[in-house]
Amino acid sequence: MNKKSYITTTIPYVNAAPHIGHALEFVQADVIARFRRVKGDETYFLSGSDENAIKNVQAAEKEGIPTEELVQRNADAFRDLLKKLNISVDQFIRTSEERHKIGAQALWSATKKEDLYKKKYQGLYCQGCETFYNKDELNEAGECSEHPGKKLEVIEEENYFFKLSNYQKWLTEVVEKDELKIVPQSKKNEVLAFIKRGLEDFSVSRPVERTKNWGVRVPNEPGQTMYVWYDALANYITALGYPDVNAKLFKTFWLENDKKIHVLGKGVSRFHAVYWLAMLKSAGLPIPNEEFIHGYITVEGQKISKTVGNVIDPFDVISRYGVDSVRYYLLREIPAYEDGDFSEEKFKDRYNGDLANGLGNFTARVLTLGAQVGEIKIGGAVLLEKSVEEKIATIQKEMDIKLNEYRFHDALSSLWELIRFGDGYVNDKKPWEIADPEEKKRVIFNLITILDNVAAFLLPFLPETSEKITKNIYWKNEETLITAKPETLFPRIK
Repeated sequence: MNKKSYITTTIPYVNAAPHIGHALEFVQADVIARFRRVKGDETYFLSGSDENAIKNVQAAEKEGIPTEELVQRNADAFRDLLKKLNISVDQFIRTSEERHKIGAQALWSATKKEDLYKKKYQGLYCQGCETFYNKDELNEAGECSEHPGKKLEVIEEENYFFKLSNYQKWLTEVVEKDELKIVPQSKKNEVLAFIKRGLEDFSVSRPVERTKNWGVRVPNEPGQTMYVWYDALANYITALGYPDVNAKLFKTFWLENDKKIHVLGKGVSRFHAVYWLAMLKSAGLPIPNEEFIHGYITVEGQKISKTVGNVIDPFDVISRYGVDSVRYYLLREIPAYEDGDFSEEKFKDRYNGDLANGLGNFTARVLTLGAQVGEIKIGGAVLLEKSVEEKIATIQKEMDIKLNEYRFHDALSSLWELIRFGDGYVNDKKPWEIADPEEKKRVIFNLITILDNVAAFLLPFLPETSEKITKNIYWKNEETLITAKPETLFPRIK
């Protein structure tokens, strides 16, 4: 029976165009999906756009355009970014689609009646997070830690609430026992600490007056719109065909699958690891199995902010340096479990040091040597050295372990160790000085084998570069290996 993997990104708000932080999550999730496919898993990869937020309405009002026009434009921009980054998604869902609205309302209707109730409420509301906060959840300045410098609104209204307090014991056990495995451990500890402080019921609807009639209506309640997070989280199942429990995708990748992996940023961990689980449990549905929670990208040490003016346009960086250069920087320079910094200087250092001088130079050396000797006939000879074979096997094992733990930067570090091993092999053997033609071909065969494995291991990370390398290594027949001299993979930049 084939293993199955369902990989999702979060769906970003489309109140503005995408920035480099969005690119990080897309690329990380893509590596997971491509790695699972390489391992033979039947894999489905979902991304999309969150279009029902009040902040989308406000952004459209600020521009003086209809909300539909704004969300369409920005959803198209996110979809374009996925293409530019070579993200191998199987589907892009928009939460303004009718099929999603029907599914979100079905999830609401499936919720246990005792878990939903209506009451008047006054609280501190963060527009950026689209959620209410208690004072003890704010920073020292009394602000939301995700959106410092923005004043919280005091809002009083009558909404529906979800009885989250009913699920405190269950959620504690689910997280502690890794029924929902949260990676890294530090984020698991944070989620547990949040749960154990005592869970309070949360508001799951908004008056239509405040949402300006935008969003998903609460079933049988014309005056209420579903809270954006309640409807947005449902995208992970509505995209698969829910509420049709017999839909092929839903059965295959949700109901009958024990590898449902959400990739998300640390700022939305409570919604995914607490609220979402309780919502699913109440509706009688299976929960996800794993959540990988990544950090943020800072720019020159500062959090990305339109106010500060340090928003990095990913389209611009890709157009200047190439898609795989951007993917490499995000995966190698940004620690998988922590925040990481983006700067032009660091980007150029990584590019020149690792890509131009490292991978690019090694590829050029090996394929040039291979092209010079022409056909390498294998026959019955054993050409592969044991030390080379063992090194490749060791690196593959290391990378598999690290990728299963979502430690992308560490996995790439191991891969570059293989590149350095190959460079050392070239320098030690000096094939250009070998007089015996057969011995020379044997040495170059080992180098080609190293490079071919580098390209294979590189596939989830830099798919375009992997393909460029492998297309220059091919078999004329079962016993004859030929290489072609390649184009320059990564020209040095100043």
